This record gives sequence, C-alpha cells and structure tokens, in this order.
Amino acid sequence: MNNQIKQLIYWTPRILSLLFIAFLSIFSLDVFEEYQGWGVIIPLFMHLLPALILLAVVILAWKYDLIGAVVFLSFAVLWVWQVGFDRPWSSYALIFGPAFLVSILFFLNWLIKRRNGLKSTEA
Repeated sequence: MNNQIKQLIYWTPRILSLLFIAFLSIFSLDVFEEYQGWGVIIPLFMHLLPALILLAVVILAWKYDLIGAVVFLSFAVLWVWQVGFDRPWSSYALIFGPAFLVSILFFLNWLIKRRNGLKSTEA
C-alpha cells in the first residue's frame, strides 16, 4: 500500500471525528433559548458532555487507533439503542453514519499498522 493511502487513512478518521464532535456540539446551543445568564452554564455543560467525552477519546485515539474504533462504534450503537428504532432513516444517518464511518477508519488504520509491524503509537 502506498504512502499516500496510508496517510489518508491515518488523517481521515481524526479530521472526521473532530468535525463530527463540532456537529454534535451545535445541538447544545438550544440551551440559550431556555436559560439566561449564569443559569446557562450547567445545562450547557450537560449538553456538551457527550462531545467532551468524544473529544477525550479522539485525543487517546490519536495514538491508539483501536480505542477510537471501539468507542465510536459503541457510541453509534448506543445512540441507536437510546433513541429507539421508530425514527426516520435520515436521523440515524446523521448520527450513526459518521460515528460508524470514523470507527471503521480508525480500525483500518489500526490494521494497517499491525500488518506493517508498527506499534500503535507510530504513524
């Protein structure tokens, strides 16, 4: 496998995961409709908690791809389980789709490193 493809598989899940976290963070902005002043801090933190947890996972997954693969897949599956199966497919595509894709890409990068005999902390 040539070096450009390896670099693409290395960087794509990292960039997509950060974009996905930014997308999830947008949903927390609805707290400003309901709360004002200092009363917005705790609700905003609670709405941002999943994004902050995923951000911590991305920091870990930057070196340990398998952690990113497992956590993003778990997030995708748990989200579907949490919201149920009675929603239109588009709502699943917006949350499950990107998380599942990031999970697959982290896993592919882990497989490539493993096949080449690199440690999980080497690019």
